[in-house]
Amino acid sequence: MPNPDTAQQVPALDISGLTVRYGPVTALDDVSMTVRPGRICGMIGMNGSGKSTLFKSIMGLVRPTSGRVTIAGHSTSRARARGLVSYVPQAEDVDWQFPISVREVAMTGRYGRQNLFRRITARDNEAVDAALAQVGLTDLADRQIGRLSGGQRKRAFVARGIAQGAEILLLDEPFAGVDKRSEATIIDLLTDLASHGRTVLISTHDLSTLPSFADEAVLLMQRVLVHDTPQEALRPENLALAFGVDVTERRAPRTDAEVG
Repeated sequence: MPNPDTAQQVPALDISGLTVRYGPVTALDDVSMTVRPGRICGMIGMNGSGKSTLFKSIMGLVRPTSGRVTIAGHSTSRARARGLVSYVPQAEDVDWQFPISVREVAMTGRYGRQNLFRRITARDNEAVDAALAQVGLTDLADRQIGRLSGGQRKRAFVARGIAQGAEILLLDEPFAGVDKRSEATIIDLLTDLASHGRTVLISTHDLSTLPSFADEAVLLMQRVLVHDTPQEALRPENLALAFGVDVTERRAPRTDAEVG
């Protein structure tokens, strides 16, 4: 029997009938899904399955052909204005040569709370200090973002979301290009955030570790094929629907940059 408190919770993320087309190409087709607060939801799908398009639609960076996205009961535009959602893009989408420090990256999360002149307040500094400490980057606060390791770069962007006070964090392939130790550090960080009520939506090709940290998983191929526990999503017959190959050995697909 469902928990009445859970049943009355406003979903962290509620997507209904979301369709996105790029000219004649359908990137997302009638996608509907709901994620409750404090959950980690893994997004699984081959390159071009629409995971990145889904993230950008949630952020309002892509205009849907039809359907709607609600974040903590608010429209995408209102949720962004209130700083409720934060996005950690794929590494390929970031200019790592840009002259900005780790601390400055985290501080961009405070922009929505600052006045027109972006005057930094004591509260902004406190929020950024706390965020950098939480992700373990205090000692690297003044380092240029491109001089960090892959795992450290991802943590810097998570710090931005923490400093922002975002209720939902979207991470697009955060484990790509990082070593296992960095991956474990990121997983521990995300698990801790979820335990404090943050909601995490994460796309990954690392299927082997997904059940160790995700509460639920979505198998995507332009539309939602499965939205269930990671164990159910990773059943060979379900993966075969998404990847179109024999995956009885559950070998991870290639981790090339996603194009969808």
